[in-house]
Amino acid sequence: MIRSMTAFGRAVHEEGGKRYTVELRSVNGKFLDLSVRFPRQYGFAEPKIKSYLSANGISRGKVDVYLGVEVIEQRGVTITLDRALAASYIDALTSLRDEFGLRDDISVSRVAAFHDIFTVASAEEDIDAEWAAIEAALSEALGGFLAMRAEEGGKLAADTLSKLEEIEAAAAEIKAVSEANIEGYPEKLAERISSLLEAGGVEINEQRILTEAAIFADKVSIDEELVRLASHISAFRSILANEEAVGRKLDFLIQEINRETNTIGSKSQDTKIAHLVVDIKCTVEKIREQIQNLE
Repeated sequence: MIRSMTAFGRAVHEEGGKRYTVELRSVNGKFLDLSVRFPRQYGFAEPKIKSYLSANGISRGKVDVYLGVEVIEQRGVTITLDRALAASYIDALTSLRDEFGLRDDISVSRVAAFHDIFTVASAEEDIDAEWAAIEAALSEALGGFLAMRAEEGGKLAADTLSKLEEIEAAAAEIKAVSEANIEGYPEKLAERISSLLEAGGVEINEQRILTEAAIFADKVSIDEELVRLASHISAFRSILANEEAVGRKLDFLIQEINRETNTIGSKSQDTKIAHLVVDIKCTVEKIREQIQNLE
């Protein structure tokens, strides 16, 4: 399936009191350029995310991945009271009250303001469980991401196929004009020579005319170029039907199609063929722009 390199995918997965958000964005790129943004404590996920995406068919493009983790429910957290330290704070406050005759406002909230009387301990994070949750979000986001790539790729492929038909139609017209020019050349050459030699009464050598016509036909023949052009277009269609990444192969083939078109233009002296060659080259450039978006 042909896939575009431009796409977006997003998914949210909740597990273990946390909300995991994964976003994938990609644009055109000659090679694969994977960039991952993540919370500082989730550095372990970066190589896993890159490996996961590569293993699931992401082979070209500049791909930006965002991983967000939000705690929505505290789990596995233990708060311990340092009773001795709390008692010391209370004794100190009581002495302060009695010695200076202060209003007694010693309360739980007042004592709790001394944060060092509490020790907060979190359960050790389970990296395997964390990755399983991240992978669930990543898998869902990737599904939407690949679907968008496939949809856009299908549109690009259909447009490219229609443009290949335009090239084939122009090539067929070029072939017809070229054959007509070669077929009519002996007669035109004879007429021209006849008009030049008519006044002198010199007899025309028909064999010489046929020889010159053969030389002309060989010089301007574009049969080989048209055959190679048709072969490249056929290969182009075959590659578009592949399931693998095709962008680089198509880029090479479009260069070959352009090369054959240039050769046809350089060999032909016919104005109509020259115009048709320009039309093909314009279509080739449009295809080149399209395939830059393909993976």
